[in-house]
Amino acid sequence: MGAVAVTRASGLVDGGLWFRLEEAGAVSAVRRAAQEIGAEVGLDEGKVGGLAIVATELASNLVKHADEGRLLVRPVRSGEAAGVELVAIDAGPGMSDLTRSARDGHSTAGTLGIGLGAIARQAGWLDMSSVEGRGTVAVAQVWPGPAPEPFAASAVSRAMSGEEVCGDGYVVRTVGDRLQVLVSDGLGHGPLAAAATRAVVQAFHAAPPGPPAAVVEHLHRSVRHTRGAAVAVAQLDDGEIRYAGLGNISGFLVDDTTRRGLVSLPGITGHQRRAVREYGYPAAPGALLIMHSDGVVDRWNLDDYPGLRGRSPQLVAATLLRDAGVRRDDACVLVARTS
Repeated sequence: MGAVAVTRASGLVDGGLWFRLEEAGAVSAVRRAAQEIGAEVGLDEGKVGGLAIVATELASNLVKHADEGRLLVRPVRSGEAAGVELVAIDAGPGMSDLTRSARDGHSTAGTLGIGLGAIARQAGWLDMSSVEGRGTVAVAQVWPGPAPEPFAASAVSRAMSGEEVCGDGYVVRTVGDRLQVLVSDGLGHGPLAAAATRAVVQAFHAAPPGPPAAVVEHLHRSVRHTRGAAVAVAQLDDGEIRYAGLGNISGFLVDDTTRRGLVSLPGITGHQRRAVREYGYPAAPGALLIMHSDGVVDRWNLDDYPGLRGRSPQLVAATLLRDAGVRRDDACVLVARTS
């Protein structure tokens, strides 16, 4: 591919901050974090104020209505623009009619019922999914100007219970006009696992243009000073997914009728490997590439969530993290949509 440029694609700047929403006092912590991140990425005072409303309403809804409510606040970037994204997940009663629930005046808890309507007005972009009896996932973004095009790929990760840092990570980048994505699972958990994945992420950003197998070889040479990691790299070409992996990162290609597993070889990037092999898979437009670490069980089925397959990558990723992620391990889910 010669001198083709490598750039960061629209998507994530870092992993962000997770909050557990069980008491009303946590709402103010979410609001402050959102305001601080908004100021850091350069939102003006008015946009930071709107972001504070979005954060407050999402967090308040989790406290009032949800079970096991969690909220992620993180910076996002599209080209030269930076914004803030909030991802709210819960295992509560869910909503049978999101459109009706978003209207001002509708309430299920005796409140004024203006929360979802306020979120929709203040957010530059909003996506939601809810299944009765399974809960709700909402993703909202606030940008300095009009919202950019929705992301073609996104991911969510979180540390295992009791850990402050996550050993799983992800990257989205473009190589020429092709999207390349990475999922990494540092061996074990805690600071050393996180350090391994940080090294993988840095090496991926620095990797010269090349197909997934060549990128994995570059990663293997670059992270020998760490405890090592399981990694997988995928490239979205026209009508095809190119995929190479070492270790227990799971990859799947999902369309309207099938879920096909993608092949990773045994090994530890940075320590043990066979010859890295790359595989190609035909991919129809609109198919989903789903990659996750072993902190996510692979028994999920998108058919259990009516309409979810057509929603944004971050909404799909957050839903799978909620329902298939295990608390005894770090967990990461990445979702990309083919064009």
